[in-house]
Amino acid sequence: MASNVPARCCTVGVKHSGDAAGEYQDIDGVDTYLSYPEDRSTKHGVIILTDVIGHRFINSQLIADQFAANGYFVAMPDLFHGDPVKLNRPASFKLMTWLEGHPTERVDPVVDSVIKHMRTNSGCEKIGAVGYCFGAKYVVRFLRPEEGKADVGYIAHPGFVELDELSAITGPLSIAAAETDDIFPTSKRHQSEGILRDRRQPYQINLYSGVEHGFAIRADLTDKAKKFAKEQAFLQAAQWFDEFIK
Repeated sequence: MASNVPARCCTVGVKHSGDAAGEYQDIDGVDTYLSYPEDRSTKHGVIILTDVIGHRFINSQLIADQFAANGYFVAMPDLFHGDPVKLNRPASFKLMTWLEGHPTERVDPVVDSVIKHMRTNSGCEKIGAVGYCFGAKYVVRFLRPEEGKADVGYIAHPGFVELDELSAITGPLSIAAAETDDIFPTSKRHQSEGILRDRRQPYQINLYSGVEHGFAIRADLTDKAKKFAKEQAFLQAAQWFDEFIK
């Protein structure tokens, strides 16, 4: 695997405060959070594939709104059919058992359907895919611009990405990695770097010190270093998309 299977660190973190500016829409039976840029343009799209906490998590919604503020039409679908994990589950929570109910056979059709809707119904000319933890796997799986999937990808602290999935990408990929991460440790990061080098696609791997798995979405914003890393990880994504989408 290019990253390890998820663990308890995928379910813990800090809930952020703020008011979401987007709206919900049913897309082919999928509850989807939409956020629009100021001019309501849908030319440049971003699909956000969330961590296990899901698309109704305020942290994810605020990030979606940030992308919208940077000129992107954002769609963030419910990957879990109404069954996300609640934040800060006790140590006894069996994440792997929960994951068995959400295999690729159930998640792939959701991602595929929303991307198709963004292109055909919303008129997106190019689409960037963002993935946090669980969602990173599906950014990698759908990074196929020649097939009309995602044109460019960005993932933060990825979870359980398979080697053959990463080896099959055909578009640019940016990765935000945490210094301390049992899911995407140094060995997996270096292995991923070798695969990306061999793919000969544009790639970027940024390593953030003083942070752990989940920092780009669930960081403690009262900690100055973690707040800085989270904000820089977002800017990494925005600048990557500005380069390859706009």
